Amino acid sequence: MASLPIVSITRRETFSSCHRLHSPFLSDEDNLKLYGKCNNPNGHGHNYVVLVTVKGPVDPHTGMVMNVHDLKQYMQHAIMDPLDHKNLDKDVPYFKTVVSTTENLAIFIWDKLQKIMDKPQLLHEVKILETEKNHVVYRGGSTYRRKKFDSSCLHSNHHDVSSDSD
Repeated sequence: MASLPIVSITRRETFSSCHRLHSPFLSDEDNLKLYGKCNNPNGHGHNYVVLVTVKGPVDPHTGMVMNVHDLKQYMQHAIMDPLDHKNLDKDVPYFKTVVSTTENLAIFIWDKLQKIMDKPQLLHEVKILETEKNHVVYRGGSTYRRKKFDSSCLHSNHHDVSSDSD
């Protein structure tokens, strides 16, 4: 059998949400040091742009890797419905125990898409543009073992930069 051409398809959606960068594993003082203005108790908002890329062989019968209408529906259920115009920390159960960084948001979206897609193996990348300057890319998997955060690594001469900074 001849090999089939591999093609990527990317769909873009935008949504608005607010959140507060705050770790339950850190003291209020350490949270403020680490997250700065993004630790504001009242939170802050973003107009996120999400790019979801699927990648796979072009089906010779349909001429598609995936029907874009299906990708649109998956993104509606995994991104728009649970996240648009929501307070991530208060309205999305996942973020009650996970810090609502853009990195964790990308993982959340990836996991949601994986659960609902007919062919989850086609999911290639979730890219989030949090601001004009800050982008996060997640391609699934894990290469580092997670360990409990050690607040002793925070030093007074540490230059704090959160994922929300300019």
